[in-house]
Amino acid sequence: MPEVDLSFNTSTAAPTGTSTARILVIDDEAAIRDSLEVLLTLEGYNVKMASDGDQGLRILELDNFDLILLDLALPGRTGLELLPLIKERQPETPVIMITAYGTVDNVVEAIRAGAENFVQKPWDNEKLLADIRSAVARRRAEEENLQLKRTLKQRYNFSNIVGKSDAMLRIFDLVAQIAPSRSTVLIQGESGTGKELIAKAIHANSPRRDKPFVPINTGAMPSELLESTLFGHVKGAFTSAVASKKGLFEVANGGTLFLDEIATMGFDTQAKILRALQDKRFMHLGGIQEIQVDVRIITATNVDLRQAVREGKFREDLYYRLNVITVDLPPLRARREDIPPLVQHFLDLYSNENGFPLRRLSSDAMRALIDYEWPGNVRELENAIERGVVLSSNQLIGSELLPGHITGRSFQDALLEHNPNASLFDILEDIERRIIVEKLERCNWNQTDAAEQFRIPLSTLNQKIKRLNIEIRKRIRE
Repeated sequence: MPEVDLSFNTSTAAPTGTSTARILVIDDEAAIRDSLEVLLTLEGYNVKMASDGDQGLRILELDNFDLILLDLALPGRTGLELLPLIKERQPETPVIMITAYGTVDNVVEAIRAGAENFVQKPWDNEKLLADIRSAVARRRAEEENLQLKRTLKQRYNFSNIVGKSDAMLRIFDLVAQIAPSRSTVLIQGESGTGKELIAKAIHANSPRRDKPFVPINTGAMPSELLESTLFGHVKGAFTSAVASKKGLFEVANGGTLFLDEIATMGFDTQAKILRALQDKRFMHLGGIQEIQVDVRIITATNVDLRQAVREGKFREDLYYRLNVITVDLPPLRARREDIPPLVQHFLDLYSNENGFPLRRLSSDAMRALIDYEWPGNVRELENAIERGVVLSSNQLIGSELLPGHITGRSFQDALLEHNPNASLFDILEDIERRIIVEKLERCNWNQTDAAEQFRIPLSTLNQKIKRLNIEIRKRIRE
């Protein structure tokens, strides 16, 4: 048996948050079980032991665990054979494989089957504990995220908004307080912070929830088209007006009209918006009859409207009419504790959307995400996670699959750090795999279309897919 380090630093305090974490060790060697029991107990974990797979399964029937340490070379059922049985009983519990030298290929197979990580005998105590802390913390983050979603769904209709920071909890309370009112709301925040989601939450928790929620990006169209879109027009109002058409104010009658990028509107449109807000009536373009509507207005901007007023770029009277209640959304860099639950939310979303087993993020990838400044906020984080899910060839997403501007490293640098022994062939193979997966994703996993765009025979692409072990996924968008 390989020699195992049995020396421990007994002065080490139990890590914060791990005192109630429960760990099951399944290993047939008594010395290994004894050493792990001492090490983990000193760290503050609640530890149970099993000497073989059958005993481990019996324990799993009676108890839930935050982590399982599983020996690969067990008598009877091997660790590889036991892993799917463990996942059937406790699918969300992470499993770290324990292996001796010479069995790395089997461990890689186990990771593809759902194992969290692996450690080799003899292990380094500090590295093992770091891996365990990371796995337990990730498991706890997943549980917190699920509990948070349940709580928010029970308290408010915030099913698509994720956050546990004090800043976001204050936003949730504010939304719940203002939703039942009729007041106009101005949502301010940087691009990508989720302003439309907050607007939808206000509507969903208001008495208007059964009426339309109508969003429009006012910065995406010229003034003439915007006015026609908002207020409608009569036949012949302008050259292309071959028929009368309702505007969004009428479509949203009884409900909520959400005007995004409000600062981009021209002064003429601002004046008409102000009149519609004050009088609750307007006229179609080219029309003479006033139309009365009952619409709640929610607006959003990523610029300082007060400064725009001072610079003469926005009407002061409209600003005060819109700024009855203000919701200021914090940037993601100001609420970094929300990054782990957001990551888990997007991993769930895009794993399910692409028909994959649930993907997980490595500890180094999570550190990179937490350390990054996120100028694009939640939208940028979502894009990064979607990219990692699509490009991943197994369930664990490492930092090498994150965009280089987030990690500060090139793909090759990240790959070499992840696998310092990677050869030039390994690097080129990973790059080739990445390019093929990206193309297949863009082609909705239609191999014929991908081969045509690559300008290679379909048989050549199929050979590459087989050689690179690319998992062909079902089409997700028709």
